[in-house]
Amino acid sequence: MRIMAKTDVFIKARIIKGYSQRELAKKSGLSHAYISLLERSVKSVGPATAKKLSDLLGKELEDLFRIELL
Repeated sequence: MRIMAKTDVFIKARIIKGYSQRELAKKSGLSHAYISLLERSVKSVGPATAKKLSDLLGKELEDLFRIELL
């Protein structure tokens, strides 16, 4: 199973909240590089991190991420 960001929705949610990639990284405890990789759907995310990011962005987890069953 992989949890991947829905690129357009994720970026839009971040911008609406007024966060840069660096600000979201700082608030979430993740690196700026990791946020960048998530936004480009290069890197997957774990369930706890997906929940943390969805809470920070004020969106439902299902709105921001898709679950791919391998």
